[in-house]
Amino acid sequence: MIPKHIAIIMDGNGRWAEARGLPKVMGHKQGVESVKNIVKACLKMGVKYLTLYAFSTENWKRPDYEVKALFQLLENFIDREFEMFHRESIRFRVIGERQKIQKHVLAKIERLEKDTERYASLTVNIALSYGARQEILNAVKSLAEEVMGGKLEAKDIDEKIFSERLYTAGQPDPDLLIRTSGEMRISNFLLWQISYAELYVTKKYWPDFGEEDLKEAIEEYNKRDRRFGR
Repeated sequence: MIPKHIAIIMDGNGRWAEARGLPKVMGHKQGVESVKNIVKACLKMGVKYLTLYAFSTENWKRPDYEVKALFQLLENFIDREFEMFHRESIRFRVIGERQKIQKHVLAKIERLEKDTERYASLTVNIALSYGARQEILNAVKSLAEEVMGGKLEAKDIDEKIFSERLYTAGQPDPDLLIRTSGEMRISNFLLWQISYAELYVTKKYWPDFGEEDLKEAIEEYNKRDRRFGR
């Protein structure tokens, strides 16, 4: 069985580069190639939703040159793969806090989002300037404002209504969460949505993670007995 929604913490770009005596930026560059390969693999396998953790709210603390390089790589990816998203009917979305993103980068993001909003072969969510705790706080504030404004009764708030205030509103929760580089942490990623996701950790760095590795993760997923607390 193919998971409907796969989420990936793409970790290890810097260590991949350091192991080869290369600048960290080269690791991020190679990581972008892995993104493209995994998107194509998900299309081929019939995955409907793919959420990739690209840049956390904490990542803004990285050196300016590295942050600039990461966003330049994102720009290049959008420019180079613009036609692929249209050709393959892939919906592109960015989830996270947009206030800090440079206006010219945000303009490209929003253009691709608008142009692909009706596509349904695969939805690719890029978690950018993202933190799950902030996402949850934003949802709580939104619901509080609705209650105070008389648009909603507090007693009517349930999991479904809460989920509709998250960035992933309208999407199923991830079935499988993959983390590369061997780190055993969730790193403030989709804390609400991955409540019942199966976790798969590989020691491979993200730039080395390819279609065969994705297949291995799915094979392991299919060996699990998903009881959902029953």
